[in-house]
Amino acid sequence: MIDGRRAKREDDGATAPAPAQPGHRSLGQRLVAVGVGADAITTLGVLAAAATAVLIAYHWFLVAIALIIVGGLMDTLDGHVAKAAGTASRRGAFFDSVADRVADSLIFGGLAWYFIRAHDANAALIPLGIIAVSNLVSYERAKAESLGFSAQGGVMERAERLIFLGVTLLIAVLAPVAFVPLLVALLALTAATGIGRFARVWAQATPDDGTRALRPATLARAGGRAWRGERRAAQPRRGRRDLVPLSTRLRVVFGASGERATNRRERTGPHRSARAFGRRFDRER
Repeated sequence: MIDGRRAKREDDGATAPAPAQPGHRSLGQRLVAVGVGADAITTLGVLAAAATAVLIAYHWFLVAIALIIVGGLMDTLDGHVAKAAGTASRRGAFFDSVADRVADSLIFGGLAWYFIRAHDANAALIPLGIIAVSNLVSYERAKAESLGFSAQGGVMERAERLIFLGVTLLIAVLAPVAFVPLLVALLALTAATGIGRFARVWAQATPDDGTRALRPATLARAGGRAWRGERRAAQPRRGRRDLVPLSTRLRVVFGASGERATNRRERTGPHRSARAFGRRFDRER
């Protein structure tokens, strides 16, 4: 939700950039001026996520919340720095997306580590489920956009997940009994986001002419019939036997047999036929 609005604002800014006022520079321009690159900020965000995972695992929730905020700031700044430096590229976008997945896995992996240290293996499955469903949500968007569909939006995108996690950690400090139920709610909302994206892409990909999708076995039979049709077309065309009358077929068969016998007698000659008849008569005796 927040990511989609931020992307829309960035696109609007890319198409109609605001004129820079003299003496006023943005934070991204200032970072570029001191030699800080977008890739360095992205890497710093991943390192902050690794430190956040360790802090969560050892129950330093308040410090972990501060690092989650820092990581979110790094995720926002890298794009501004890339645009300010004129180095925005597909490679940088790819690196940023991969770094986000790594950061999410580290943070929620640290949460699973916390439950394992607390000897609560059942609760450790919740953050692992959040990691799995979060990666599914991100994959749905990437795959849909590669196919020409739109899969943005949802109640629990990456920014919302991190904000919800920060609030959950804060509540866990004040009321530890609400920690696990809030994580279950985060898992449910993330799963709802994945289901919503799937339904949205499915509706876009469904043919609008009302044709029914064929089952795999039906498709295989149709492919086999098409292959046999092509094979028949490549071979010389022959008349179908069931369209020829029976009398005609019998005349053709007996006529061909008579021709073969006549040809055989012509090849052997009279004297050879007589000798063959004599040998057959001796055998019968």
